[in-house]
Amino acid sequence: MTTNIQNKAKIYDEFIDFLSTGVTPETLINFQYSDTAKERLENLSYRAKMGELSLEEKAELDKVLVIEHIITIAKGKAHLILQSESHHSK
Repeated sequence: MTTNIQNKAKIYDEFIDFLSTGVTPETLINFQYSDTAKERLENLSYRAKMGELSLEEKAELDKVLVIEHIITIAKGKAHLILQSESHHSK
């Protein structure tokens, strides 16, 4: 299954769009990629294991993995912020 990535937005564009709308700890914790982006990520991951990625697709996957790591850390910090706020309001 080959896709033409020139005609598709990059997966990480969804997160950039999300950030540009303004983020709260709650919205960050609830952020998820669209089903289309999740399918693309699965496809890229599978094809990477098979050694079938173009250089551009590999670069996209590498960026997404870095952003996923950042999202995970940010969500953890957002949870801490909410916990701290709930302790201060008691």
